Amino acid sequence: MKKSRLLLFLVIFVVAISPMLDARPCLANSAEAPSIVIMVPNAPKDLVITLEPELVPARRTDKVVESYFTFYRNDLKNTAEYAFQVATGGKTFEVTTNTFLNRYNNIFTLDLKTQTLSPGKSLSMSVGLPALRISLTLAIEGIVFFLFGYRSKRSWIIFLAVNLVTQGFLNIWLLRNAAPLDSYIVFTLIFGEFFVFFFELAGFLILIKEHARGRTAAYVILANLASLLLGGWLITVLPI
Repeated sequence: MKKSRLLLFLVIFVVAISPMLDARPCLANSAEAPSIVIMVPNAPKDLVITLEPELVPARRTDKVVESYFTFYRNDLKNTAEYAFQVATGGKTFEVTTNTFLNRYNNIFTLDLKTQTLSPGKSLSMSVGLPALRISLTLAIEGIVFFLFGYRSKRSWIIFLAVNLVTQGFLNIWLLRNAAPLDSYIVFTLIFGEFFVFFFELAGFLILIKEHARGRTAAYVILANLASLLLGGWLITVLPI
């Protein structure tokens, strides 16, 4: 009976948030040329990327393990192909896009070893960074959970199950709704955390019986506040 209640809660959560995961951003001024973000893992400090033939330099933004090279709308023309000159270590080479850009925040990944430019994010970043964020969040909330006196095996199984689902949702939400250099990304995080808090509060109050409901509610409030502070810091230093 207890396992069925946990499964029912997780199913209700997934069904409730699934429409949010299918959301698409609303874009205005669609006729305007889009922006391009070239992501470079472990970019050398001397790396420079320029747009040919005008040799317009990209705006560089450095984060841990990755750098962003951005060309904004004023730099671009609405063409089917763009060519970029890449210079580092006293050497230069050229990479090109081969698809027509028809939306905002077009993301590419540059592999310096193979000298290739690929659409989208690298698989290692797409998998590794969310896993890192989820692991750090579980560690922080797990410490709070322990300090609140939860010791039973059942309580910890519920803790892991609920948090893996809610943190998985939150990271999918961020990946689908936040651009790499979005200045409003903190608000996207807060909006997602609101739903995480709501479902974690309901789930823990329904499923965990080890301590009084007041203690459980206090844990959820404190743990999610710590998670929000941690998440707000992580998105300022880590790539999305």
